[in-house]
Amino acid sequence: MSQFSFEAENNHHRSFELPGAKPHYNPDRPGQVEHIYLDLCLDIPNQSCQGSCRIRLLPIRNGVDRLTLDAVNLNIKSVEVNEVSSKFDCDGEQLFIQLPQPTQVGVRLLMAIAYSVEKPQRGIYFIQPDKHYPDKPIQVWTQGEDEDSRFWFPCFDYPGQLSSSEIKVRVPKQFVAISNGELIDTTEDGDEKIYHWLQQQVHPTYLMTLAVGNFAAIRDEWQGKPVTYYVEKGREEDAKRSMGKTPRMIEFLSEKYGYPYAFPNYDQVCVDDFIFGGMENTSTTLLTDRCLLDERAALDNRNSESLVVHELAHQWFGDLVVIKHWSHAWVKEGMASYSEVMWTEHEYGDQEAAYYRLLEARSYLAEDASRYRRPMVTHVYREAIELYDRHIYEKGSCVYHMIRAELGEELFWQAIQTFVRDNAHKTVETIDLLRAIEKATGRNLTFLFDQYVYRGGHPDFKVAYSWDQDAKLAKVTVTQNQVTTDNANNLFDLKIPIGFGYTQQPTPPLPHSPTPPSPLPTPHSPLTTFTVRVNEREQSFYFPLTEKPNFISFDVGNNFLKTVSLEYPVAELKAQMEFDPNPISRIYAAEALAKKGGLEAVNALSAALQNDTFWGVRVEVAKQLANIKLNQAFDKLVVGLKDTSSFVRRAVAEALGTIKTNESYKALKPLLQDGDPSYYVEAMAARSIGAIASANLDDKPREEKVLKLLKSVLTEKAGWNEVVRSGAIAGLAELKTSEAALNLILEYTKIGIPQPLRLSAIRALGKISVGQTPANLEVILNRLAELAKDSFFLTQIAVVVALGQMQTPKAISILRSLADQTADGRVRRFAEEEITKVSLHVGTEGTLRQLREELDQVKQQNQELKSRLENLEAKSKL
Repeated sequence: MSQFSFEAENNHHRSFELPGAKPHYNPDRPGQVEHIYLDLCLDIPNQSCQGSCRIRLLPIRNGVDRLTLDAVNLNIKSVEVNEVSSKFDCDGEQLFIQLPQPTQVGVRLLMAIAYSVEKPQRGIYFIQPDKHYPDKPIQVWTQGEDEDSRFWFPCFDYPGQLSSSEIKVRVPKQFVAISNGELIDTTEDGDEKIYHWLQQQVHPTYLMTLAVGNFAAIRDEWQGKPVTYYVEKGREEDAKRSMGKTPRMIEFLSEKYGYPYAFPNYDQVCVDDFIFGGMENTSTTLLTDRCLLDERAALDNRNSESLVVHELAHQWFGDLVVIKHWSHAWVKEGMASYSEVMWTEHEYGDQEAAYYRLLEARSYLAEDASRYRRPMVTHVYREAIELYDRHIYEKGSCVYHMIRAELGEELFWQAIQTFVRDNAHKTVETIDLLRAIEKATGRNLTFLFDQYVYRGGHPDFKVAYSWDQDAKLAKVTVTQNQVTTDNANNLFDLKIPIGFGYTQQPTPPLPHSPTPPSPLPTPHSPLTTFTVRVNEREQSFYFPLTEKPNFISFDVGNNFLKTVSLEYPVAELKAQMEFDPNPISRIYAAEALAKKGGLEAVNALSAALQNDTFWGVRVEVAKQLANIKLNQAFDKLVVGLKDTSSFVRRAVAEALGTIKTNESYKALKPLLQDGDPSYYVEAMAARSIGAIASANLDDKPREEKVLKLLKSVLTEKAGWNEVVRSGAIAGLAELKTSEAALNLILEYTKIGIPQPLRLSAIRALGKISVGQTPANLEVILNRLAELAKDSFFLTQIAVVVALGQMQTPKAISILRSLADQTADGRVRRFAEEEITKVSLHVGTEGTLRQLREELDQVKQQNQELKSRLENLEAKSKL
């Protein structure tokens, strides 16, 4: 499954365990479920379904006289056990079946449960057009993870039970019905068609699926196995563009995991209003239709490719090898996320993969810093869906990479392949991964798991360097900043490589040469590397070297999950940013250089922005240039708007939004008026133009000019997933004191507005609220209170995001009401977290805002003075 993520503000590692959290364990097993057979008839207009569920159970102990199944709000009509009518009871959550006679080991039970469900809260979703969205397709789809299958059929709904399954479903004959496994029969009956699917390999209930719609089928194959993409008719080319690499991905993962794709076929179904990015149902992945790329979006959107490989990787990690309990979800989600890195490495190279890992690490680090810190494996929670966070996805990916770095390439893949082979069609826990590693390699990695998996957090390193010319010694001092007197036990014990680099100069032209040779590319020279054990709060290491190094590289390869601040001299940082072979090291050097500030740093970063061969480094350098509060930074930064990489142009457009001057506005305006090949660049330009204008809201003509420009974007630039118009909404939200901007945003929160744009507008209400008049604030709150009644998951999340940015007690009451009424555990948790955040804002924020505004004015004056001084100093050196 791929997740949506939420942000909250810094809370110094608030506890993951909210009030009401408790230990969760799998229930006792009365026996082994062998097969589940659903025979269903859908009534799509009335959002209901009826039919029967047959479960074959092999008892594993004698004397059980009552079975308990999960069945939420299902209308149970009758129950038979081995064709004998049985007594039963329901409490809205579970179905209790009284067995005609107690179980006997080895004597199978066949339960036949006739039932119906009307307008279910979760589990099965009916999508239909209405007067507001007349073009919406008619679709039905299911979503089982974590424990939602119980909302559409009675079952033992936990991942520890694996069985084969079968689904027969009757639908109007213009529709296609897709499920797990193989389509073994289709028959027509008047205006209806009956589809019969069989999944022969065992899997848990949460991976059973059904998708119904008027789909086009694009057929592909891998080694003779059908690979099919189902999309709404008219989007066939988008399907090929977005999912066309699937057969190559199956080949790649089959080879890496050492186990050929296990199922008879692989289907991907793109559905409307999906509540996740994707869901890896066995052999039949469901994806959001927002992953379908048009030609222009495909220029610089790799998210769809990552989503496709993530869900495909689950066919091994999650579907072939199944977690026994939700607390071990990182085993599958971490590997699916790491498979995104692996595919990036395979398809685009080492530098791109390293940068992808950095972005994954940052995603986890943001959650750790701002939301909570937790062990990756924990069985204490309120609802299992709470575990689906950045700790199991992105941190999980980083842990797999650390295992790979620790074992080395050959042994890592031996371990992974052993794990998959030994546990195919079985359930696993984290310990099984450790056992497979030890079995395949002889290595015991419990030390790594103890530090990164079974406890929360990561090391926060400060690294200082000095050179003793007389002794020819390099001194590197490493401090673990996460360790304080309060948490002295929070030390990490790691063996970290430290490298020393020497720059190589290009060969000078030969004397009297008629045509000098072309300049050599910047060399990324090999490093002289030593491995040290870092296991104390502060340690100094001494390295004998023949000559002074030009730069230092801490954690060569950047394989450890960490935060790090580099305290090196400017010359060493400049050399590292130019010559270190690892892009992450060059990025860390850029960050450290920007913190030092000054014209020398600006010039060095400017050179990197123009010369670094990897776009990811240029993106990060652009961000750092904007962080140096010197007027000269603008001239160096604006050059990046001509970069061939749209990723870099987008980063520069974002950075210019922090330099709130007329020059920035003039540089960005053409991106909206004349356009850019990338949707994302245009969207960022719109947002940044709003941010620039927000610094001059006392300038009414400027405000009106920007409002007119952003309104024209909203009028004229409807397009793929509403990316550009959402950028304009974000730009309007920056104009926090503008009533006209607020009124425009409110217009786009109305029902009937395309969903991605409407959600952007709802979120924007929170940002713009902080500068509005009391009367306007009341309008915003009333609108959000109304929107909070919407049952759609994404609308509820957007409302929570908006309310979480507000600074009024009334936002708390709406959040509390939403938390109490929502059917979704993710919304409930997020709303409760935002209540805490808003509570902190209320009362102190007005004073803080005034202080911030005064501080910004002082900073601006200082920037102008420093810029003049730097210019004078530079001239005096000429």
